[in-house]
Amino acid sequence: MLGIVVGVGVLVAVCALSVAVGAKTIPLGTVWDALFSFDHSPDEIIIRELRVPRTILGLIVGVALGVSGALIQGMTRNPLADPGLLGVNAGSAFFVAVAVGIFGFTGIWTYLWFAFAGAALVSVMVYILGSMGRGAPSPIRLTLAGVAVSALLTGITLGLTLLDPDAFDEMRYWRAGSIAGRDMSITGAVLPFIIVGLVLAVWAARSLNAIALGDDTARSLGADVGRTRVVGTVAVALLCGAATAAAGPISFVGLMIPHIARWVVGPDQRWIVAYSMIGGAILVLLSDVVGRVIIRPGEMQVGVVTAFIGAPVLILLVRRAKASGL
Repeated sequence: MLGIVVGVGVLVAVCALSVAVGAKTIPLGTVWDALFSFDHSPDEIIIRELRVPRTILGLIVGVALGVSGALIQGMTRNPLADPGLLGVNAGSAFFVAVAVGIFGFTGIWTYLWFAFAGAALVSVMVYILGSMGRGAPSPIRLTLAGVAVSALLTGITLGLTLLDPDAFDEMRYWRAGSIAGRDMSITGAVLPFIIVGLVLAVWAARSLNAIALGDDTARSLGADVGRTRVVGTVAVALLCGAATAAAGPISFVGLMIPHIARWVVGPDQRWIVAYSMIGGAILVLLSDVVGRVIIRPGEMQVGVVTAFIGAPVLILLVRRAKASGL
């Protein structure tokens, strides 16, 4: 619990940093006035209409990606799994390519819903494929189904974007992963799905400790393995689908944050989910702040920064037995 308190404190500090720091230098006094005594000056408009919505979106996207990563690792008993394992990113990217390349939709509000629908439908497809055959869906079958569907859709998406220059241009920015340029309407559109996903994730986390011991042992302990995996899959689709639809595929958050949480609190999935909420938000917001200042006056997308930060940190973490074990 002390770690939760410290984590919340760090998150509040990072949120303040996200509002105060950007490609344009704005005095702290102006930042304070923009939040509490707004007078429509140009700098205060930047704070209120650009940085605050960006910070809120980064907060909920980070929470969603961190929790979805913790769920998928717990359900598959695979410490190197991430939300893309269920085809979430591939499904979103495929539907966005179809929306832009075939239907000609180029506005983010339009292909936002295509991205979300693709994530949800492909996640369900992967679960159905992983459930075929005798017995309940196993982690191995879910993994293989996810890898196969992701590879197929990624190939088709690449073909569509190469054949259509407009689709390629739109996909280039969306696939980089960014929370810049999104207003509060987009946050409001995805927030209900993320809230429902978090509720389902908290419910599923209670049984993930038993599932970590193996399906047979979990059943003997009274856990409903099939129902837990169904609820967990729906939660991952809602969380990662909504986050990916709003910000594009942001890598390494769902893969790295549960490792850090497991290193701090051990194997209890309930605490891992709680810590992943906070850790995911901190990582996304901090990466976004770094992306704003590292190549001033330009900006680097948050998805690129998380990849740079995540790769070396993940290598260090998975080498520790306590962090990499499930």
